[in-house]
This record gives sequence, structure tokens and C-alpha cells, in this order.
Amino acid sequence: MTKRNEPLHLPSCYCTGIHEAGCDEAGRGCLAGPVYAAAVILPDGFTHPWLNDSKSEAVAYGIGVVDNSEIDRINILRASILAMHRALDALSTAPGAVIVDGNRFTPWRDVPWQTFVKGDGRFGNIAAASVLAKTGRDAFMDEAAHKYPMYHWESNKGYPTADHRAAIARYGPSPLHRMTFRLLPDPTLPGL
Repeated sequence: MTKRNEPLHLPSCYCTGIHEAGCDEAGRGCLAGPVYAAAVILPDGFTHPWLNDSKSEAVAYGIGVVDNSEIDRINILRASILAMHRALDALSTAPGAVIVDGNRFTPWRDVPWQTFVKGDGRFGNIAAASVLAKTGRDAFMDEAAHKYPMYHWESNKGYPTADHRAAIARYGPSPLHRMTFRLLPDPTLPGL
């Protein structure tokens, strides 16, 4: 395990010699807010401690967002993939290949793609996409917390914490909640 002050030594991509985009999403398991995705193309051989400012050195990066109402219409898996497609669409440089964190994806244009479970720990471009998607979504939820302070999104970011669920039980859902998700635990299940 890498310590906080040690740099990550990941290969920048899976395929060398082409512009390969790494994709990841953030917010899939949340009860509220959008799902964010990012796509990042890094230069071959790119390394950076903790990928803190990878977007400034990236060949290209894009962000895709699918809001909670669209998530409710199409389901979270499709919404996560759609957010990744939107992130790929936002790239200023067309990728020759795409690699994705996880095990599910659908074709984007005619570009070859590959999924990798725990890909954000294996490839720099996916790790950079993961950081970009998470920081983008966190910033959205921090801003939303000002409008809906009772849900404490500044600390739980919309995830199903006990504090968040207690606020839903007390105040009801907000316009940012995903209504097709189980917002409160099922009281008929044992142990709840």
C-alpha cells in the first residue's frame, strides 16, 4: 500500500502509442445528486505524485454529468455509462482507445474499449479520471449543501449514511434525491 506522501507509480495507460482515454465515475451509490464521470488522456510515460494536478498536464480531459431525474428514468448503471460517454464526448482530442474502471461499459462510437476491475489502482489515466470525477461531484454536493443544509451533504456527499437517512426521515426527500433508490431502510427487514 502506498503511503500518503509517496508518489503513485502507475503506467499512464494500457495501450501505448495512441491517445487512450481512461474513464471512471463518482456518485453511483449515492441517494442524492448526479453521477459524475471523467475521461482523461495522459501523455505516454506520464507520472505525477498523487495525480493532484493531472488535468493541467493531460493531453485532454472531459467531464460528463447525469442528474438525479435522468438516473431515475434510465437506472444508475445506464446513467453511469451515459456520464462516461458524455465525458468522452467532451474530450478535445479523440481517443484511439478507452479503458474503464469496473466491469460494465457499452461501446462509444467505434472506439475499442476494455474494462478493468480496480482500474483506478492500475492505470494513471483511470486514476486521474477517478480524481477528477470525485472532485467535480464533491464540489457540486458542497454547493447543494448550502441550499439543503438539513441533509449535511458537505460531509456525506449524498451517500447513504445514518445521518443522511435520519434527515430524509425527518424532512423528506429533496428535489435532488434519487426517488428510485431506497432512501430509507426497509423496517420490515430483520436487524433494522
